[in-house]
Amino acid sequence: GAVPIARVSVRAFRTDAAIELPHGMGCSCALHSRRLFTALLAAGGAAAALPAWAQQPNVQPDAAAEGLRRDVGKESKFTKLVPAEQVEAAAAKQYAQMMQQAAQQRALAPDSHPQVQRLRFIAQRLIPQAQTWNERARQWRWEVNLLGSKDLNAFCMPGGKIAFFYGILANLQLSDDEVATIMGHEMAHALREHARERMGKTAATRIGASVLSAFLGLGNTGDALLNMGGQLLTLKFSREDESEADIVGMELAARAGYDPAAGVTLWQKMMAANKGAPPQFLSTHPAGATRIKDIEGKLPKVATLYARAGKPDKQFGPPAKPAAS
Repeated sequence: GAVPIARVSVRAFRTDAAIELPHGMGCSCALHSRRLFTALLAAGGAAAALPAWAQQPNVQPDAAAEGLRRDVGKESKFTKLVPAEQVEAAAAKQYAQMMQQAAQQRALAPDSHPQVQRLRFIAQRLIPQAQTWNERARQWRWEVNLLGSKDLNAFCMPGGKIAFFYGILANLQLSDDEVATIMGHEMAHALREHARERMGKTAATRIGASVLSAFLGLGNTGDALLNMGGQLLTLKFSREDESEADIVGMELAARAGYDPAAGVTLWQKMMAANKGAPPQFLSTHPAGATRIKDIEGKLPKVATLYARAGKPDKQFGPPAKPAAS
């Protein structure tokens, strides 16, 4: 992976760590210090520094001509209120800090872990489909990691920083198609820049349109926007954002050769898991019969894409299901 930290062996990797989502306000991370952004962007490096699984081949120009694009709205005007470079750089810094903290708990899975290899294999198939939804994805430095926590959670931060929690793989016994559904959904939030949009909407509400006119010069307004970024991983997306991520994620999975119908079984599993203590994933990704019905309604539009797509030449299984406590 691209995170330059020491990883434990597969045997030493623990799966019961308390992994905290990034902090709130008042810290010294990149989200709250504009001076760090220049250094982060300068350190971006060339694509040659990326691991092989994260390299992106070009997609055919007509690849976006079919599928579900017409079911997705235009980019929100609020997105443009927050510079993409700053959001992505802040996310990269925050992600690295989170991986470092996990490593200190022996909860960052090594590259050789079977589930890490599984996640990166699936990501390698999904990532080439991303650039048709967001041109910036061509230059993203994608990362995929596995965190040793019992929580049912997964995310993709702006700029392509993906993490799965061990609990969501083990407890829900996810198939490869279901993993691809989650990964595609989370990638869709990043590709459609929902976090950036939510930050822009919050800025417009708190600061006011007249002040925002001076935003491109940064200053106090820019600082206020950056402070909102501390919530990158705890943002609750709107129902429209969630529906859009379902749609885009479904198409990403189908084009990558994973069965988009897995979205139905995935959310059925999520609903069943919600009967006990609600998984953390559901606090930001509400499940329900309506969501499943919406997914079923879109399946005919991606059936041809899935049928035509090359299928994975490797199949993986979930980790052993944990014993009931």
